[in-house]
Amino acid sequence: MPEHSHSSHHLPQDNRREVRRVLWLTLWLNLLVMTLKAVVGLITGSLSLQADALHSFTDSANNVLGLFANKFSSPEPDRDHPYGHQKFEAVGALGIGMFLGIACFEILQGAITKLIAGQSEISISLGELSWLIVVLGINIFVAFYERRAGQRVGSAILLADAKHTMSDIWVTILVMLGLLGVWQAKVWGLPQLQWLDVVLAFPVAALVFKSAWEVLTDNLPWLVDEMAIAPEAIHKQVMTIPGVINCHDIASRGLRGRQVFIEMHLIAAAEDVATAHAISEQVERHLEQVFAPARVTVHIEPKAYSSDHIGFDGTSSHP
Repeated sequence: MPEHSHSSHHLPQDNRREVRRVLWLTLWLNLLVMTLKAVVGLITGSLSLQADALHSFTDSANNVLGLFANKFSSPEPDRDHPYGHQKFEAVGALGIGMFLGIACFEILQGAITKLIAGQSEISISLGELSWLIVVLGINIFVAFYERRAGQRVGSAILLADAKHTMSDIWVTILVMLGLLGVWQAKVWGLPQLQWLDVVLAFPVAALVFKSAWEVLTDNLPWLVDEMAIAPEAIHKQVMTIPGVINCHDIASRGLRGRQVFIEMHLIAAAEDVATAHAISEQVERHLEQVFAPARVTVHIEPKAYSSDHIGFDGTSSHP
């Protein structure tokens, strides 16, 4: 009997080198952004800008976390991790979600503190505002660059970090609007507009929380082995293979587009083990192509065996 083998659809492409390259570039850009915000914040005395610099520090921390998760997220299985190591990337993405939650809390805390204690005097020039435009431009580049790279290579960590950087963009816009109001009031002799910082903080915090929620909902199903593909969809594909009588107890986990694991029991029109094995091999190859990257395990049942349960929820193959 020939040795059992899988096609190239068995494992996802290992794109960790590309992910590391993106993370290293964004790490250095985020450190530059954090430094510019901190310097301008100290010069102007803007507490909101100093807090924004702290928020940017979490971007750099996310990059370091991403590099750490990337090191251990190989799709290749080994003795200790027979299903591969890709869940390390999902764990890293959840860490970014945690940082987003902390950033949201910091924004709300700062806004409430200003409401209670009042806003301190801020002095800013047009040149200092110009530096913030540079910062905003870097943040926009990083967010779209990471998102595009994450979509291209299917990286959870890059997509999650892009959401975090997008939230940083809104926070920077908030700070810029508040400081612009202060600058205009000083130039044109208008009433002080420092309350803008407080008013705009709340919708920005809501946007940051939305990003955290999206990171959570994108990655938690992977970690808790939620169904990846409807068993009816798998059953429909299996029944197109010649020699298949029926299949049942179909289960799947993972994430479509990253890697899925499919298991099932198969009843084949075969009088001997070798023929049944050949049919199961055709089923595996077909599913690995349709749902690639996928890893399929088929358990052969006796020809006389009968079961109407497609999945584990009692769904029947007959209406």
